[in-house]
Amino acid sequence: MEPLPSCGAPGARRSPRRHSVRGQILDALRDALAGGELTPGEVYSAPVLAERFGVSPTPVREAMQQLAGEGAVEVVPNRGFRVARRSERELAELAEVRALLEVPVMLSLAEAVAPERWAGLRPFAEATAAAAVRGDRAAYLESDRTFHQTVLGLAGNQQLVIVADDLHRRAQWPLACGRATRTADLVADAEEHMALLDALVARDLDTVEFLTRAHFAPTV
Repeated sequence: MEPLPSCGAPGARRSPRRHSVRGQILDALRDALAGGELTPGEVYSAPVLAERFGVSPTPVREAMQQLAGEGAVEVVPNRGFRVARRSERELAELAEVRALLEVPVMLSLAEAVAPERWAGLRPFAEATAAAAVRGDRAAYLESDRTFHQTVLGLAGNQQLVIVADDLHRRAQWPLACGRATRTADLVADAEEHMALLDALVARDLDTVEFLTRAHFAPTV
């Protein structure tokens, strides 16, 4: 079993963002999953991970149990947690479900939201672009989720945001084949955010639908 780098060790993605120990560990583990530091099919024990983080095994187990509920890892009795193997088909299915959920919402927002309100979302799109240029996949995926959460939040339906974010997170875990992410893929994906905002401002429904569907294609 290959231990995860500690929060302060070289190779760690960035500092945890939450105050509770469990929340910090959960954030760090999610970053490690998104960044490919946890290998699909590999088993990681809570005590070993806890030693690397400098905490007790309890918050690690709690964080891993939550990740198991999200489908990112599988519980292996008496051993620990195995990082789930993701297939191209699974990602394609997630993309299809996300499109079924989000495309109608985006079209509705394009008609209902005043063009000037979309300007407030440009910093979120710019954050994804900056992370993409750096080639920082973990930071990109986090800012990508924030962008989508913020857009969908304009619909005023918190349950929609929760369900869509769960699907989004599930689509971000690495493939079983360990395919590397190219910076060019991240940059192209980030550019779709800016193009989508332009289409929303223009209330160009055809382009909004096209870009939203294309954005869900599992390319990163």
